[in-house]
Amino acid sequence: MKKIFSSIICLLLLTATISLPAFAAEKSTELAADAKSAILIERDTGSILYDKNSHEKLPPASMTKIMTMILIMEALEQNKLSMNEKVRTSEYAASMGGSQIFLETGEEMTVEEMLRGISIGSANDASVAMAEKIAGSEEEFVDMMNKKVKELGLKDTKFQNATGLPEKDHYSSAYDMAMMAKELLRHENITKFTGTYESYLRESTDKKFWLVNTNKLVKFYPGVDGLKTGFTNEAKFCLTATAKKNGMRVVAVVFGAPSTKVRNAQVSKMLDYAFAKYVTHPIYKKGQSLAEVKVSKGDTKKIQSLTSEPISVLTKKGEKIESIKKTIKLNENLKAPVKKGDKIGTITIKKDGKVLAKSNLIASKDVKQAGWWKLFKRSFGMFNKTN
Repeated sequence: MKKIFSSIICLLLLTATISLPAFAAEKSTELAADAKSAILIERDTGSILYDKNSHEKLPPASMTKIMTMILIMEALEQNKLSMNEKVRTSEYAASMGGSQIFLETGEEMTVEEMLRGISIGSANDASVAMAEKIAGSEEEFVDMMNKKVKELGLKDTKFQNATGLPEKDHYSSAYDMAMMAKELLRHENITKFTGTYESYLRESTDKKFWLVNTNKLVKFYPGVDGLKTGFTNEAKFCLTATAKKNGMRVVAVVFGAPSTKVRNAQVSKMLDYAFAKYVTHPIYKKGQSLAEVKVSKGDTKKIQSLTSEPISVLTKKGEKIESIKKTIKLNENLKAPVKKGDKIGTITIKKDGKVLAKSNLIASKDVKQAGWWKLFKRSFGMFNKTN
């Protein structure tokens, strides 16, 4: 009898051990049940609100263009490009298939027009034309893309082209794509493009081209203003979406949904969940000056450190933020030359020892190396002060 009783107890314990993880897995996948992988984050803090296989390496299709747009926006920010600058289309760029704006060899469009083609119409030809404009060739541009991946600390991504067209060893993950979206959204002007539902190119010609956003949630979900869809036969239906409501911005990523309808429904469900459960508390705006940093051997002795992005604290609705601690760490060995936008420090916000937010602080302006005469006069002045 004891043996039978012991056997029953062991069987019950074994059943419990097996069934509990299965129940937990079912609960954790209910927001994106039909996607291969998914993630939901709050943009300012990067906090993960929902996760399903977010580090699985999968083909990202045209969501690749999020990184393409990051490098375009960086070039604009660094004054290497201007929105009105003309971009000539090469024969190679014009030969791209898939989604396109039907650029002809030798045709010129402005950077602004090319960016509209990429962000609204997912144009492969415009993506390659911009890649060649920035780096000289798509191959060199892909090197820049992968260097940026490493700079962002991402582990699940490798790019082979600027478009997302099928190619061996071209992959990313939901987590990495969310972090790339977070980076792209630092450039606040990008949503003027990604959040536009329809536009036109070549308006003054007989080849007027109608652009309609491939992300239908821009029109049908209040607050959605980006970012990028993707589809290939291998990748299935993918979407990295962002929405802002009541001051909180979130990013939802879905890989491998079986249809556009399912993809949009699951992303909408994720966004609904975020806005129903969470709220952000703004701490600093982007570009806010926090502290001075000394610059060694520069034509300016000190420089302001600025916030590189909006900084917020995330809580569940109803929770208060109290006793938060802000720690600013500056580069104590900063030497000229310094470029505007260079990382020169960090700010960390903690509560009860837990990191709630961490962000880079950047240089407010360029600082050139001081000439020998200026350095001499500065040293001579210091010598006089000490005597």
